[in-house]
Amino acid sequence: MNKLRKAFSFSRLLFLLLCSVFLIITFILNNIASAIIEKQDTQQAATRWKKEGGAAQISCFFSVNTKLTPESIEDFEHNLDSALEAASIVLESPHANARLWADAYSASGKIAIKSNIGKIDVDAIGIGGDFFLFHPLPLLSGSYFSGNDIMQDYCVLDQDAAWKLFGSNNVVGQTVYIGEVAHIVTGVVKRDESKLYKAAGLDSALIYVSYSTLEKYGSNNGINHFEIVMPNPVKGYAYDYVKKAIGVAEEELEIVENSKRFTFFNRIKHIAKLQNRAMNGKAIIYPYWENVARVTEDKLARLMILQLLFTAISVIVISISLFILWKNKKCTVKSVLIRLKEWMELKIIKRNQQRMYEKQKKQRKA
Repeated sequence: MNKLRKAFSFSRLLFLLLCSVFLIITFILNNIASAIIEKQDTQQAATRWKKEGGAAQISCFFSVNTKLTPESIEDFEHNLDSALEAASIVLESPHANARLWADAYSASGKIAIKSNIGKIDVDAIGIGGDFFLFHPLPLLSGSYFSGNDIMQDYCVLDQDAAWKLFGSNNVVGQTVYIGEVAHIVTGVVKRDESKLYKAAGLDSALIYVSYSTLEKYGSNNGINHFEIVMPNPVKGYAYDYVKKAIGVAEEELEIVENSKRFTFFNRIKHIAKLQNRAMNGKAIIYPYWENVARVTEDKLARLMILQLLFTAISVIVISISLFILWKNKKCTVKSVLIRLKEWMELKIIKRNQQRMYEKQKKQRKA
């Protein structure tokens, strides 16, 4: 054992200690990154849709010049059904309401809304399809509505709009008027009031209405967001299909595969994009959730730089330690194993001797 202790000198133990510290820091940074990713609900629809994998979430953001309509999205949906059937991608579920895919579209704008108490002008998001599947906002009361509902006279308020219109969050079932048309409040959601979300554009009272309501009674630049969760039998299938089939020119479109956006290798790739991140020649106004996701991407890329740095330092320290051990040849893996074996055998012998002594002692007393 003395030889073993000499082989691992103070300097080498210091190297190992430093290596352990760097690895612990890397582990902590990885946990911080995981916690940040978990908060991004808008990027995890594919996991919620199909936990066992095999699905992808794709988001499209369009420029203000794009003339996308609900009818063109319906055409996309019909073509998607045909494409999946042609590719022999069929639904395998015992549930009657199960679906292969779900999508949503939305437009950002402003709208005037009034109640019996008063009237306010608010930011508005006009939705179609399963918008709240992709955006599971925390409900303070009530429930969401679907953009697929036959009746388009529903709305969801954030808590700021609810207080300004009614002085309360418990307003489910109350009536508000948009363009003199009655709309029923189905729910009230909590708005994230952190600095990040405010900087991203979520900084004032907000109402979620049907796209048809916003188009008729509000102001907007047309449909500028589209999201879908769909089968992804092979890598890139969903992304490539949507990019080709959505029918929008590349210069008017930004497309993101949300489901792999924060993966380990994508975070590494994103490091190279940090310098030119702010440059975007497309006339695209991102919604608040995409602004938050883009900031999160940058934050995770910077964390990844630190993770790679500390991992690299750990590898270098271990390599130097192994090189020193090999160069001095005072300690090899084989010699360490032999000495450890000798030490264990010595311990076993001493333990057996102790047991024999205790046994003989009991026999003398008897």
